[in-house]
Formats: sequence, C-alpha cells, structure tokens
Amino acid sequence: MKHVAVILAGCGFLDGSEIRESVLTLLALDSEGAKYKIFAPDKDQHHVIDHLKGEEVPGASRNVLVESARIARGEIQDLVNLNAEDFDALIIPGGFGVAKNMCSFAFDGSAASIDQQVVAKLQDFKKANKPIGAICIAPALVALSFGEHNPTLTIGSDEGTAAELEKLGAKHQNCATFDCVVDAAHKIVTTPAYMDGGAGIADVYAGISKLVKNVLKLA
Repeated sequence: MKHVAVILAGCGFLDGSEIRESVLTLLALDSEGAKYKIFAPDKDQHHVIDHLKGEEVPGASRNVLVESARIARGEIQDLVNLNAEDFDALIIPGGFGVAKNMCSFAFDGSAASIDQQVVAKLQDFKKANKPIGAICIAPALVALSFGEHNPTLTIGSDEGTAAELEKLGAKHQNCATFDCVVDAAHKIVTTPAYMDGGAGIADVYAGISKLVKNVLKLA
C-alpha cells in the first residue's frame, strides 16, 4: 500500500487550492487503494478573494492551513511536519493559491520567489527519488524548484504560461485536460486540470486519475 502526501494552499481556486482538483485527487488516491495525509503551510494567504464577485476583499486575512482544513475535513497537519521519509510520493493540486501563497508565480512569472519551506519539502522528495505529481498551475512550483534539471511538464496549452516555465529550464509539452504528462526520468507527473477554465469536471477527473495512477506506478 502506497502512502502519499498531499499539499494544499488554502480553499478556493482564486486564492487557495482548487476545491474540485483537491477532492478529485483524494478520490483518485482512495480509488487506487493508496493512503494519504494532507499538509498545508501555516501562514497568511497573499490576499482574500470574494469568489462570488471575483474581487479582492480589502483588509481581509485568512490562514492557509486553517482554510485548507475545510477541504481536509480537519484531518490536516502543518507543512513543517511533512517528512518525505514517511511517504512514497507527493501530489500538489492546483488553484491560484499555489501561485500566490506558495510562490509569487501569479505575479512575477519566471522571476517568482518561492516559499522556502515549500521548496525544501519538494527537494526532499526529489533527493529521495520519490515521484511528485503537480496539477494545474502547480507545475510552476516544480519548475521553480528543479528547473535546472530540465523536467518535462505541462500546464495544458497556454503559450504564455508555458513560456515562463521554459525560462526556468523546464520543457513544456502540450496536453489535453483528460491526459497527463509523465517524465519518468525525473519522476514528475503533471496534468492541466482547470488551466483550461472551460474544462468539464469529467475530463479534469480523467486527467487527475491518470496522474495518480502514474505517480503510484513510479513510487
């Protein structure tokens, strides 16, 4: 039985983790008979977005770990407690929170900074030769962390975002929502999910399911 760590970045696609991607990741893992534990950094979000209006809420503040606990049903730990030795693989769902709370890719593209605790955890899995799955915009974290190794990634088919990843050294491969890209040499699996804003949830689940299957196969 494989044990997988899942890192969340809040709750809500505009300022945290994409809820559907997160839940579908957990469903896919459970369907494959894998065990998982969920983690999130204990820090304030970059900002808070009203998901009804799509606008920032001035003066509002929320905590990434507390918000992620909504998706995890309270079964979550501070990212500081994540030990790569305890797991066979790592998966990171997408959502703008990944590109705002874990790094500044949403604002700075390839010039982004990355949360040092987050990059340290990714590097721990990489050094241990354990697979990493990245969904939606989460491949940006991989490119920021390991771009010098030239991993093959996908964020779907958005040329602008792909170009920013390639500036970091990653090799981008276009991919349909229902599929995934496997870089077996670097043990990295990526899928576009809601990088296509018009994607249907069935296609998103198909892509995430393939990602999970391949991550477990590489573990």
